[in-house]
Amino acid sequence: MNQKPSKTARKAVIAVSGTPGTGKTLIAKKLSLLLKMRRIDIDRYIGAHRLFTGYDQLRKTRIVPIGPLKRSLAAYIKKSERSLIIDSHLAHFLSPRIVDIVIITVCDIKTLHQRLQKRGYNQLKIRENLDAEIFDTCYTEAQEMGHTRILRVDTTRRPPIHTLAQKIRKMLD
Repeated sequence: MNQKPSKTARKAVIAVSGTPGTGKTLIAKKLSLLLKMRRIDIDRYIGAHRLFTGYDQLRKTRIVPIGPLKRSLAAYIKKSERSLIIDSHLAHFLSPRIVDIVIITVCDIKTLHQRLQKRGYNQLKIRENLDAEIFDTCYTEAQEMGHTRILRVDTTRRPPIHTLAQKIRKMLD
């Protein structure tokens, strides 16, 4: 008897994005364990593949051109035999053709401000990130990229990870 593989047996790609400090990595790590998916930390990927063109001293961050990053990640995803969780505030820029679900992490502004201060961000970087959260930039950009399967996860308090994992499994079926 020749059985077709189930849809859940196919390779799935979940992009976890959001303003820095909103809990992307926490969500991505927990989901990777619950869903048995490999998590790709894009900051490490950028460094390992030298996908940055310089360093912004004022913001204390690498300058990453989105086009080359998207092309490199698309090739990596295509070659991967495993389901992946892409963890980065840039993950929502990946094409909807290769990403099944986008998760946007959000939190209230006061909590985000405290988290960014705790990280040692300077006032300019804090202000820019607070503005990005206020204007819902990552969600808006994900929509502009053509993503239609977008989940918002509020990380101000402990998000219900098991419930989120169940919802994702249903969406992937």
